[in-house]
Amino acid sequence: MADGKLSRRDLLKRSAAITVASVVASPGAGKFMQPAQAQVSAQAPEPTAVTPALIEAAKKEGKVVWYAAMDLPVSERVARGFEAKYPGIPVRIERTGAEGQFQRLAQEYAARIYAPDVINASDAAHFVTWKRNGWLAPFVPEDVARLYPAEHRDPDGQFATARFYVVALAYNTNLVKPEDAPKSFMDLLHPKWVSRLVKAHPAYSGTIMTATFQIARELGWEYFEKLAKQRVLQVQSAVDPPNKLALGERHVMADGNDFNVIQHKEAGKPVEIVYPAEGAPLIVCPNAVLKAAPNPNAARLFQIYLYSREGQQLLCDFAAQHSAHPQVTLKPGRTPIAKIKTMKDDPVAVEAQAAEIKERYAKYFGV
Repeated sequence: MADGKLSRRDLLKRSAAITVASVVASPGAGKFMQPAQAQVSAQAPEPTAVTPALIEAAKKEGKVVWYAAMDLPVSERVARGFEAKYPGIPVRIERTGAEGQFQRLAQEYAARIYAPDVINASDAAHFVTWKRNGWLAPFVPEDVARLYPAEHRDPDGQFATARFYVVALAYNTNLVKPEDAPKSFMDLLHPKWVSRLVKAHPAYSGTIMTATFQIARELGWEYFEKLAKQRVLQVQSAVDPPNKLALGERHVMADGNDFNVIQHKEAGKPVEIVYPAEGAPLIVCPNAVLKAAPNPNAARLFQIYLYSREGQQLLCDFAAQHSAHPQVTLKPGRTPIAKIKTMKDDPVAVEAQAAEIKERYAKYFGV
């Protein structure tokens, strides 16, 4: 444990020591996968709707603290929507990459510091660990129980899919002609892309941790070994490659959030998205109320808002992401998820292999 920080492997070992139920994979349905189902578990609680009593109790608590792995402009937009609907309950956002957030929560809980009320992650594998540790509060918003497909709901009512999106390729249209743009991950290995690529890091970004797992599973680690020889510009967050691309600092994005590319394009930036021929890694992002939440009523009210049609529509309109809420509509001109070939999410396997993924990635890329 160098420099006083816990590695993810250390955290998982500590988690195992306090586990009260083993976790098994749930096959889910379609392309999605429920992050975890405890073998010994209670049934999901009764669905909760907004009531005057809940609003009043939340106002007395006076705030809600949200540990958010979604990029700050997106989480701030959701927070402002909640605050407009429920004045007097400000949302304090603590935003960091999902892998850093995972470590932070474990360190705080080990020190008996219980700061956040609600939490989300772009690495669904984190919910495998948090559920096993008993850190999540069973709580089911009415819309989740009534409208969300089963594969987007934890069977014990401890979390649900708050959003999903994919990792894609993209290029700067001022620097690359459409006919020359890569169409697949394997195309990135062509010599013409040496020193022209940018990608994010799985040790910082939960999105890239999940994407790295899916790509390595489908293409083999040999792909990353070869990609590392392309002298790739390495950044941290999955938000960073689209930003570098929009600024013209690199020709092609080797991975990153597709929704950030869409936002840049809609703002008039010279970028174009490419959904890779092999399939785009699928990123499923849950949100949950924490059992030790210092403001539990405000946390529940926020969770209800986030999963409501209003909260989900705001998230999707602004952030160009996808919702499991069947009443949410897609903005004209955006590609429905059904028309995108995707890889399969497997958070249980990501949790099991996270340390190995980081080690192998660092070995190949030297970072």
